[in-house]
Amino acid sequence: MVEGTGGMAKRNMDSPDETRKFEHGKIDLTNFDDATTIGRAVFEPGWKWSASVKPIVKTNSCQQRHTMYVISGRMRIKMDDGTEQEFGPGDAGIVPPGHDAWVVGSERCVAIDFTGAKTYAKAG
Repeated sequence: MVEGTGGMAKRNMDSPDETRKFEHGKIDLTNFDDATTIGRAVFEPGWKWSASVKPIVKTNSCQQRHTMYVISGRMRIKMDDGTEQEFGPGDAGIVPPGHDAWVVGSERCVAIDFTGAKTYAKAG
């Protein structure tokens, strides 16, 4: 970690502290001393939370809150109440717990997660 003055810290996400792999994807985790974790997720075509991550975490739907920014590709998210939204390049969003998600199309989806990465795809 590169420390600066005034409590600044800089990390390069190309050298993650941890990588969690799951079917059709992975998330790279970058941790900071203040307990902040930022994740860069790569979801390949064919990835769907309920098929790729649910077997690891063993919950009915994703229980993470995500504050995210999509770099590339497209992802569709369906809340437990049936509400759906699609995210694509340049979209920022907040997704509350209680959802499924999947890659739309044939391009990988790459996204940065600022709030849900710390325990994402971690066996409970």
